[in-house]
Amino acid sequence: MEIHKMYENRVELMGFLGKNPESKSTKKTGRTLAILSLATKTWWTGNDEQRHEKTEWHRIIVWNGLAEYAADKLKKGDHLYVVGTLVSNVYEKEIGKGKSKAKTEVTTWQIKAFSIRKLDRKESAPTAPATEKAQPDGEPF
Repeated sequence: MEIHKMYENRVELMGFLGKNPESKSTKKTGRTLAILSLATKTWWTGNDEQRHEKTEWHRIIVWNGLAEYAADKLKKGDHLYVVGTLVSNVYEKEIGKGKSKAKTEVTTWQIKAFSIRKLDRKESAPTAPATEKAQPDGEPF
């Protein structure tokens, strides 16, 4: 097995958009990006034999053509499957006071929108266009 395949950073999530995508562009280069808020759920049975659930919110970043697609076609309630990489950033919470805070987000290179919407199931979600590079070189596992 090749050594680079032993250290793959790959995230796959399936959930619903919590709000419409936010479209932006970078100040330095003008690259287009979209920020998505994706909700996923986890279920388990506790010691009390009761079923519990937890909703986890994920910050998803998409770039360039995929960002334009997301901003134009996706909306709150869309059911999505996203593939990307986990990215962690540390920044100063209060500048000059030495307090830092970490933020984790998923940079995505593939989105699949399913034909259901959580909030309005009468409409079908649009299909994402193919990206230039659907995933990094090599096989995922």
